[in-house]
Amino acid sequence: MKKKNNGFKLGMIALFLGLTIYYLFPTIQLNLEQRHMNGMTESERIQYQSENAAKLVSLREKSLSLGLDLQGGMYVTLEVGTPQLVLELAGDFSDDYLEDVLNTAREISREQGTDFVDEFVAEFERRDSEALLSRYYRSDSANITRRSTNEEISTYLKDQRTAAVERAIEIIRSRVDRFGVTEPSILQQGESRIVVELPGVDDEQRVRDLLRGTARLEFRLTPEADEIRNVKQQVASYFSNMAEEDTLSSDTEVDSLSSDSEVDSLSSEDDEVTNLLEVFDLRGTNDYSFGYAAEMDTAAVNRILQTEEVQNLIPRNMTLLWGAEPFTQDNGIGLFEMIAVRSQIELTGDVISEASVAFDPATNVPEVSMTMDSEGGRRWARITGANIGRPVAIVLDGRVYSYPTVQSQINNGRSSISGMGGLQESEDLVNILMSGALPAPLDIIEERTVGASLGEESISAGLYSVIFGLVIVAMFMIVYYRTGGGIADIALILNIIFILGILAGFQATLTLPGIAGIVLTIGMAVDANVLIFDRIREEMRGGKTLRAAIDNGYANAMSAIIDANVTTFFVAIILYSFGVGPVKGFAVTLMAGIVASLFSAIVITRVIVDYLTREKTAVVSFG
Repeated sequence: MKKKNNGFKLGMIALFLGLTIYYLFPTIQLNLEQRHMNGMTESERIQYQSENAAKLVSLREKSLSLGLDLQGGMYVTLEVGTPQLVLELAGDFSDDYLEDVLNTAREISREQGTDFVDEFVAEFERRDSEALLSRYYRSDSANITRRSTNEEISTYLKDQRTAAVERAIEIIRSRVDRFGVTEPSILQQGESRIVVELPGVDDEQRVRDLLRGTARLEFRLTPEADEIRNVKQQVASYFSNMAEEDTLSSDTEVDSLSSDSEVDSLSSEDDEVTNLLEVFDLRGTNDYSFGYAAEMDTAAVNRILQTEEVQNLIPRNMTLLWGAEPFTQDNGIGLFEMIAVRSQIELTGDVISEASVAFDPATNVPEVSMTMDSEGGRRWARITGANIGRPVAIVLDGRVYSYPTVQSQINNGRSSISGMGGLQESEDLVNILMSGALPAPLDIIEERTVGASLGEESISAGLYSVIFGLVIVAMFMIVYYRTGGGIADIALILNIIFILGILAGFQATLTLPGIAGIVLTIGMAVDANVLIFDRIREEMRGGKTLRAAIDNGYANAMSAIIDANVTTFFVAIILYSFGVGPVKGFAVTLMAGIVASLFSAIVITRVIVDYLTREKTAVVSFG
């Protein structure tokens, strides 16, 4: 019976060890490939990667993944813009009163850390307890009508937020997959936040643009050239008069001052630009250009144009938008053009069925070629046919990429976006367009970047900590438990190998907190052997033979070992379920370590002890 049990245990050990080697083999292969490529020149490495691309991709997918803290990368926490989403859901029913309620609710929610939708409904009812939100919201699919209660609309808004977060996660995952990141992690956190981990990524700005780009593609007509010219003349006249008044007022105040110190005080009181003509050239580059400004002055221009006096000069059906890229350079400073477009959106990016990078045959400059679906193609033909000789602005996320003049009716549903910053930007835009538009804006509320060199330092520090802990524990076990300690050390080494195999088999990610979990597991693994060996020593002191003491020692210690490890395993499950980031990484390794340590302490050490005591005269010291 004993041989049969040991035969089964040996089979289990062989199976477990075989699976571990099978799952760790791709990791070993990948490390050997990377060392081989590190010894090549850059051209040789590029050629080798191209020839063996499929093999290398397969090895990366199957190998043990390292977290951001070990290989470098970006950690980004995004938050869905719930206030903007709630405002957009109101559609044409929205007004200034609703926006004021939303702004107040946003501030309260931010200060108190409460749910925005709850604060929005509470603020709306606080201002007028009899008012109904149904005056702003309608939805046939959600059965929201004019008779719906505020509670029903609150539930509706929360459901829409949940749907927006889920849709945003799908779109972000699609964009990241097209970006080519290996083993990304995209998880929802709370009601409206999304945590994105991108290992191996170091281009921070490109990732920000990729994640936040709402991909709101719009086709807008431009106003008539005469209309734009008239508005520019009114704006120029307004600010010219302002400059004359400011000059007269300044001269009067300076004359009335009694000392030089008072003059200096006046000149330094307020340096904020208030006259548009100081930072903005209204001449423009063509009849449809409203003007241009240096890159550092665009914020000041936006601020001045948003004042009530200037807004009264601009027709309600005209919108001023910046160009996506500077149209020229002035002493190394980019000049951005502002284009006048109609407020009405003629066509959106929802009709785009295909997008790809193409090159202008005349200039060989990259651009994005787009194909519309059948409905979009019909509408595009109607729009272009009715506006021959007029520009159509192609707007993406509030920036004008181009505004080509329609030469003839376009019947094939094709269009293109030029004015790109380069091939990389064109590829990213294709990625965003094909992934779809985000249902609501995303704000980056937390961002961390780990450099590759710091990741290598973390790996070295973690490896040294594991080796140091292993050596200290191994020496203690040998000194205190003699032969039994040596047996426990063998099981301990196999235990660490098993942990890595489990992580690789379940495609888990090894993080720096995970390495801490391995170090903790080293102590927990020998703890089981300490219980067993102390029980054996007690039995031997009671006068029992070595074989009987071993049998009773393992049997009597089993309940304490199982209880301790099972309760710890449940704690690890709770940490994994409710934790994020480092906590989850620690929990994964801890669970793998508990399984491996139980197997090592109960099965492997018993097989070795049974083998050493197979003869009745055998002597094994347990300290």
